[in-house]
Amino acid sequence: MNAAPRHPAVAGRFYPDRPELLARELAACIPAHEPAAPALMLMGPHAGWMYSGAIAGLTWARTAVPRRVILLAPNHTGVGPSISLWSGGPWLLPGGDLAIDEPLRDAIAEIDGVTLDASAHAREHAIEVHLPMLRARRPDARIVPLVLSRLAAPQCAALGRALAQAIARCGDEVLVVASTDMSHYVPVAVADALDHSALDRVLALDPDGLHHTVEREHISMCGYVPTAVALHCARARGAHTAALVRYGHSGETSGDLRRVVGYAGVLVA
Repeated sequence: MNAAPRHPAVAGRFYPDRPELLARELAACIPAHEPAAPALMLMGPHAGWMYSGAIAGLTWARTAVPRRVILLAPNHTGVGPSISLWSGGPWLLPGGDLAIDEPLRDAIAEIDGVTLDASAHAREHAIEVHLPMLRARRPDARIVPLVLSRLAAPQCAALGRALAQAIARCGDEVLVVASTDMSHYVPVAVADALDHSALDRVLALDPDGLHHTVEREHISMCGYVPTAVALHCARARGAHTAALVRYGHSGETSGDLRRVVGYAGVLVA
């Protein structure tokens, strides 16, 4: 297995690339005194922090983060296999890194259809943008990153259940993170309506309904596949509640309400 580290691809653009600036931005994004509770799944946005950092930070602040974390992201670049499991070494970040949970990765690598790969991860931002917040909440965390291309609803169900089985074999608390933004570049009223249609399915713990709603309504939710997979996994692990932490959009920062991107934070327990 290639143990080469993964170097930052979007530091300095999506979040600060200097450790002292990063620490300052993390302090601004992650509230210090939020009550945190264990969760099976976290759904959060991956845009530049100036747009979505407050929502992502609040969601991470309310999560009691365990040591082991699986991160699922969409494939924005189109590179690599359809289910790409990171094959390399630690993920480097400004001021430090995050190690790979090799036993958990080995268990996931045994799932049918999963391919060990580095290419899909090299330029993909959707996992990286979460990692400084994860490290701030749990500096000793060990991670397993997966990048997913478009999967049919039955494939999402099979992968989610298989992930739950792999987690059970490893025997520890594990947080599964689904990285997604919501509607892209639509008027704010359209984004609000479409996004809440999708969020209704997430909050109902209905991954098949989410998948069908996004495809039927042509909602440009880039991470609906990772979210559906994570929901299937959470349900197989006994999830019974889902809570919306916060919903917002890029227009709150830019002032442009004609072409917004939606963002949401959700916790499932």
